Amino acid sequence: MTADSGRDPADNAGDSYVDARCAAVYDIFEGPERDDLDVYAAMVEEFGAASVVDVGCGTGTFATMLSSRGVEVVGVDPSALALDVAQSKPHAGKVTWVHGIAADLPPLQADMAFMTANVAQAILGDEAWAETLMAIRRRLSPGGILVFESRDPERQAWREWTKVNTYSTAEVDGEGTVESWVEFDAAHGAFVDFFGMLVFERDGRRVEQQSRLRFRDRAELTKSLEDSGFMVEEIRDAPDRPGREFVFVARKTQLNYQQDVDLDQPR
Repeated sequence: MTADSGRDPADNAGDSYVDARCAAVYDIFEGPERDDLDVYAAMVEEFGAASVVDVGCGTGTFATMLSSRGVEVVGVDPSALALDVAQSKPHAGKVTWVHGIAADLPPLQADMAFMTANVAQAILGDEAWAETLMAIRRRLSPGGILVFESRDPERQAWREWTKVNTYSTAEVDGEGTVESWVEFDAAHGAFVDFFGMLVFERDGRRVEQQSRLRFRDRAELTKSLEDSGFMVEEIRDAPDRPGREFVFVARKTQLNYQQDVDLDQPR
């Protein structure tokens, strides 16, 4: 089942994928196991969550993983191309898919919300970040949990984003060998520009995808959560990337009436 935010699904100007071919090979390069998601699936069990919102669900790997385990899932993503891939996966029919951003989600009372794969870093502006947090808060039940990951800026991960370090290939049905790598472009304060390259053997096409991420430090993320009606319960490590990522676990707080009214008003 898919809901649309009212945006033209054919308008992919803000799409994270250049075309359907790029979206189709994404999961191949990420790998079939996606061990990085196991820790988040375990947290669903840890907190006893029966319903989850997956913000920035992409090609739906995490959403369908949870759906296969009986969790009620709503996945939202601004990429129509990614959602097309997501909806082709097993257990996708049990997920509610929304084309848009967090503010486009229907009214919900979910137990948990997630932003995996550093989705939080793709939300660049202060206002957009605050609006995202408050939109998620409105879709959580009282005491609901928000979990997201963000790279520690002190580690300067972008210095490792070179062709030598990130180059890989995959054999893809109908495409032959596809090459992939990521390269750092420039850093501007907290913002880092980079590009991903795909080269398709079948027709020699080279696809460059420009991206920008924002690296917020621990204090900035903590304050933004508190300002948006969350209490940080814990900042964990990413087991597959020890010392490199913050994994924030924040709980929707019970505020006084006026504070709740102010925060729950769409911005």
